[in-house]
Amino acid sequence: MVDIGDDAPDFTASLADGGIEPFRLSDQLGDGVVVLAFFPAAFSNTCTDEMCALRDGLDRFESVGGTVYGVSTDLPHALRAYRREYDLPFGLIADPDHEAIEAYDVVESFAQYGVETVARRAVFVIDHDGVVTYRWLAEHPGKEPEYDAVAEAVAAATNTAQDVD
Repeated sequence: MVDIGDDAPDFTASLADGGIEPFRLSDQLGDGVVVLAFFPAAFSNTCTDEMCALRDGLDRFESVGGTVYGVSTDLPHALRAYRREYDLPFGLIADPDHEAIEAYDVVESFAQYGVETVARRAVFVIDHDGVVTYRWLAEHPGKEPEYDAVAEAVAAATNTAQDVD
């Protein structure tokens, strides 16, 4: 399992960010802190609450140099529609091939809902060097992260980078 202090596993996927375009995590590193917020499924209640909470508090992350991405196993077109419907100002990463969720070991089964593999609700903060500086994993599917703790982790990772520069 990816832990604090580990190099963030690289992955490729599709990014729903207005349009749909290729995404590679390593291309995003070096410019600032990256927040990966894994969530099980677009248009579900708790996931929508989480993504809207990130939307509503986005300035807390951006003001200290953080870039937020939501990550789920949904298809890119579904995430694009989801992003539009809930006015999400950050990109959503489509991982239907499970490359990202397997790399971060956040695979969960929702067989009771007819879905074998989804992302476990989790948040990783990755600094400008590509090192994981914060990790949160949901203890149960309905649990949301402590958004203040995530914002503090982003600020800490940004301050560490500025101390080095």
